[in-house]
Amino acid sequence: MTKAPPVLYSFRRCPYAMRARMALWIAGVTVTLREVKLADKPPELAEASPKATVPVLVLADGTVIDESIAIMRWALARSDPEGWLAGDDAELIARNDGPFKHHLDRYKYPNRYPDEAGGDEATFRYDHRSCGLAILSDLDTRLGGRRNLCGERRMLADIALFPFIRQFANTDREWFDAQGLPHLHEWLERHLASDLFAAIMPKFAPWKSGDPPIAFGP
Repeated sequence: MTKAPPVLYSFRRCPYAMRARMALWIAGVTVTLREVKLADKPPELAEASPKATVPVLVLADGTVIDESIAIMRWALARSDPEGWLAGDDAELIARNDGPFKHHLDRYKYPNRYPDEAGGDEATFRYDHRSCGLAILSDLDTRLGGRRNLCGERRMLADIALFPFIRQFANTDREWFDAQGLPHLHEWLERHLASDLFAAIMPKFAPWKSGDPPIAFGP
């Protein structure tokens, strides 16, 4: 008897969901995709994970994985054809998911933090942009001697960070493109142009109970 595929609750533009989808895709794992509208989340999402944030992967045996990095590692433990796990750099990922994400949120959505902004939203925003840029400058230096963050080939760290750097860049693309980050700019454009990124970015209507299943995978 064939096992039912895992169910993935996802949101197309969420950077956490993007990196989970890329790892599942490269590992050859087909899932039943349930696209989530964040303003109208299906109750099944909260039933699967009380956090009710994407991505959430529900395995056939009922096991729930509700952290994007854990989903990536689960998928790659099953199949890792490009050797991504050799670039599972915990320090890079922690800096991205901690300090960089902190600054990114406040740069992109300063109106969400009125107490922190103290009435000067513009200064608050640009201060956090500068802090994010400092982290990206370190990455640019790291990329000076290699094509990717952990060597010549793309690996887990590249895919884990890429969607967040994309989001930072797109907040003000003209400003970002004017910054002196030649190696990071090239790295970002290469990942944006990859077949892998194109494969995991099709648009789907938000899922609701009773909809026919959508098989998502290579």
